[in-house]
Amino acid sequence: MRRYLGKSYFCLMGKFDNPWKILSEAEIYQNPWIGVTEYKVINPSGNEGIYGKVHFKNKALGIIPIDEEGYTWLVGQYRFTLEEYSWEIPMGGGLIGKSILDSAKRELKEETGLTANKWTQIMRIHTSNSATDEEGFIYVAEELTHGNTEFEDTEQLEIKKVKLIEAIDMVMSGAITDAISIAGLLKVARMKNV
Repeated sequence: MRRYLGKSYFCLMGKFDNPWKILSEAEIYQNPWIGVTEYKVINPSGNEGIYGKVHFKNKALGIIPIDEEGYTWLVGQYRFTLEEYSWEIPMGGGLIGKSILDSAKRELKEETGLTANKWTQIMRIHTSNSATDEEGFIYVAEELTHGNTEFEDTEQLEIKKVKLIEAIDMVMSGAITDAISIAGLLKVARMKNV
């Protein structure tokens, strides 16, 4: 049985004490976006080992804009890390300590030219919690107004307007593989009975 308690779901049948013991830690890499820390640990089995953690200096933000006719916007770009092209919902990063919603509004405008009068946070997500502490937030943006994009110099984006059901079909067919996009689009599909 699960019950929502604050920020996390807890199983009421077990204990949640931290089974890891940190012996030492060393920051081994730092840039403006991430830091990498290596820990010497005693793992849950009682053995010594190492554990690496990637710390993100921004919150991950995903936005699903939806207009009154049931269309949404996807953004396509070549992802350096994957060495392949990726279709995604509009997304970006928001500085920790700054307004998450204001950052989401900025990202939507930058990548699509859209602004929205109605914003609904639909999800909090951890993107890959075995390797990173990255925390993400996903919004639905509605009551849209069109404007000009403001791409960053690292972005070469293609924007595609599609029916929401087509974006869901892209998730189901594997054409969209980005975790934040998949989670957000499937949640919207359930919320809106698409």
